[in-house]
Amino acid sequence: MLLKVRKIFIIVLCLLCIGAILFIASNNVEALSKYGSRGNEVTQIQTKLKRWGYYNGSVDGIYGSKTVEAVKYFQRKNGLTADGIAGPATLKAMGITSSSSSSSSSGSNSSSLNLLSHIIYAEARGEPYTGQVAVGAVIMNRVKSSSFPNTIAGVIYQAGAFDGVSDGQINMTPDSTSKKAAQDAYNGWDPSYGAIYYFNPSTATNKWIWSRPLTVTIGKHRFCK
Repeated sequence: MLLKVRKIFIIVLCLLCIGAILFIASNNVEALSKYGSRGNEVTQIQTKLKRWGYYNGSVDGIYGSKTVEAVKYFQRKNGLTADGIAGPATLKAMGITSSSSSSSSSGSNSSSLNLLSHIIYAEARGEPYTGQVAVGAVIMNRVKSSSFPNTIAGVIYQAGAFDGVSDGQINMTPDSTSKKAAQDAYNGWDPSYGAIYYFNPSTATNKWIWSRPLTVTIGKHRFCK
């Protein structure tokens, strides 16, 4: 009899543990922004997507069908699973800290620096070290400019801004050189002399870019304002 009671107790305890795990998992899923969600995180998502050209609806903090489609558009463009749900990977790509977790400002800086190293590797690997730093400097110069988004993630993920984002190369793992170049650019070294554009003359198809004032040529890239 006692043995049977113990077995029943163990079974009940296991069921309670499973229920607790499912409850926590459910809460974590709900903490992510998806269709029907409301709040500040949704407002941030809409604001960024609207600024980058992915979203043309109202910034109302309501995750409706237009927001879902905009998130899918962003995900497709950036090599993410296009499910319309702003999960951890999508929020990270947007430069948004999930409301379900807290992080310090140093963690945010680390995320931005990591993203900067990714775009440098995607756009300028194989270029001279100074040229890699210059590409990072262009990103930083755009952040400071009123003509562009005011965050590193915003600049990098602005629709159509960088081929390395459009073709998914930004998802490649940066090497140590790209990481060092990102740190130098982040710290303020600007070998581009204030440039906000750069291009490869041998592959450029946009005639407008040739009209921009040249600041310097490093490796295969021409940097301009």
